[in-house]
Amino acid sequence: MRNTADRIRQAISFEVLGIVIVTPLFAWIFDRSLGEMGGLTVLGATAATLWNYLFNLGFDRVLQRTRGGDAHKTVPLRIAHAVLFEVTLLALLFPLFAWWLHISLVAAFGMEISFAAFYMAYTFVFTWGYDTVYPPQRSQWRPA
Repeated sequence: MRNTADRIRQAISFEVLGIVIVTPLFAWIFDRSLGEMGGLTVLGATAATLWNYLFNLGFDRVLQRTRGGDAHKTVPLRIAHAVLFEVTLLALLFPLFAWWLHISLVAAFGMEISFAAFYMAYTFVFTWGYDTVYPPQRSQWRPA
């Protein structure tokens, strides 16, 4: 539905806007400096972007091996994909949070849950807004 340039614009605008919103918000909520939270947010966004690429590459390869040429993704498979991505991202990021902020793993885990909840809502709102401002080319769309 989208070409490569549009996907790049969407990814960059998603990450930049997310950083601009979450940095001051979470600095205030967690009583941290903008520098601490800004650095953590940029590291987290970079890690999440890289992990998204690697995770989806691996997931698609496993799907190809187990299902052959059938690329159809059922609703339960899509739910499993989303949950597995979020759980693995959480496992990757919460030690980074603990190290960066010099806090316990338990505190970092709670903070990471807050980030994940924020980003789930943010993703929904951002994607809806992006699709409104830059509607996908429906004529090129093929159902999966």
